Amino acid sequence: MDEKMEKEKTETEEEQVATEQSMEKNEMLEKEENEEPLEIKEELTEEALEAEEEVKPPPREEELEEDIIEERVYTVPLRKAWISPPNKRAPRAIRILKNFIVRHMKLEPRGEEEEPKRLIVSNEVNERIWSRGIEKPPRKIRVRAAKDKEGNVTIYLAEGD
Repeated sequence: MDEKMEKEKTETEEEQVATEQSMEKNEMLEKEENEEPLEIKEELTEEALEAEEEVKPPPREEELEEDIIEERVYTVPLRKAWISPPNKRAPRAIRILKNFIVRHMKLEPRGEEEEPKRLIVSNEVNERIWSRGIEKPPRKIRVRAAKDKEGNVTIYLAEGD
């Protein structure tokens, strides 16, 4: 037993020595990185700030509000999703929501020449439907559908929900 304990002690001591050596190497590398002249770093940061100022894009929300042509709030009934087997209810609820919005926002292309319009479901809506899992989606959900200039529709959660 004494031999086993001595072996364990030597193994733990070796591990400690190895970790200390690796820590010392990391510290030395950090010191080498920090020894770069500060003037170069300052110049780089000034140049980076100037480049950022030139490239700043305008706020995204303002663009979305300007592009919106039509916006409607709907309460979409999802109770038919509960007819399907429990392990298929949330995906079916998403399909019901999409079909409802396609029908009510008139998303189908009228002629063969037109490209099909896109329907985008926001993360908030998707997470609300999946919030209780695949087996128990909500019975209904209140959403805001916004149509942009190209005819694409984005679905958001309605305000206050």
